[in-house]
Amino acid sequence: MRLDTGSVAALDPFAGQVRVQAPAPAAVAAGYAYCREVTRTHAKSFYFCTQTLPKRKRPAIYAIYALCRQIDDLVDTNRQANPTAVALAIEAWAQALRDVYAGRPFPAHPVLVAWYDFLPQFPVKLEHPLELMQGCLMDARTEGPVRFERFDDLYTYAYRVASLVGLMTSEVFGYADSSALQYAVALGIAFQLTNILRDVGEDARRNRIYLPLEDLRRFGCTEEMILQGRLTPEVVALLKFEICRARDFYREAECGIRLLSPDSRFTVFLSSRLYGGILRDIERHGYDVFSRRAHLSLGAKLWAVPPLWVQARLGGILT
Repeated sequence: MRLDTGSVAALDPFAGQVRVQAPAPAAVAAGYAYCREVTRTHAKSFYFCTQTLPKRKRPAIYAIYALCRQIDDLVDTNRQANPTAVALAIEAWAQALRDVYAGRPFPAHPVLVAWYDFLPQFPVKLEHPLELMQGCLMDARTEGPVRFERFDDLYTYAYRVASLVGLMTSEVFGYADSSALQYAVALGIAFQLTNILRDVGEDARRNRIYLPLEDLRRFGCTEEMILQGRLTPEVVALLKFEICRARDFYREAECGIRLLSPDSRFTVFLSSRLYGGILRDIERHGYDVFSRRAHLSLGAKLWAVPPLWVQARLGGILT
């Protein structure tokens, strides 16, 4: 199966595609298969955790991830293109999604076909994927270096590109009370901070510093230290602080797991603990985020499942 999630001929995401209004069952099955493969290929930890979900919920989760990946890759792959052209391509996705929601004919892209099928059962609010697209555009519209002056600025960005994913997937996980959504937001922030910490070195090589500049100054860390990949005491102090901040969001998020449907709780708990494990991997390797990319191996994930299940069970999370 060919997974073209980002490159767009002339930045037209639906070039040559027919429009459909009621896709055939075979097209729906193919759409879900495409989304599943995108998730399996590009989000290994997330895909691993979704295997603990009931089978009936997995296809919608894959479709949500595949849409997010489509937009993110569109921006990253075409970053050197005219930002206006990228914005027009994302608007084409936004309009196609509006057509799906409105019951109008839409491009027969496999991701859109999957969304068409799952929305009657899991009513994700249209405003959420549309706002996520605007968040991705924050990157596309940034020419040259990427910097965030304050944590509040970074929080807004993280909310748009990560917390909104949590709000969308919450409609699939299911919840007893809408207060669960604030915890989904917190988990999205935790995930995005983890991504940023994991990718400090990779981003620096592209002249991007996502850690707030106010925090750099707080610990006497200069932009040059990060851009040159120098693991100085100041950089280590900064990383320790940001890891603590991410863990605060993880702790807040886990307080809301009991508000989710019982059949989804362990999936979210497992996702939180495994992704949080990336922070421990950074610590175990002396905070070296420049010469290596922190990760958890498949073996580590497999070994983590039984004790986490016991912990969740004894902690009352699953009941």
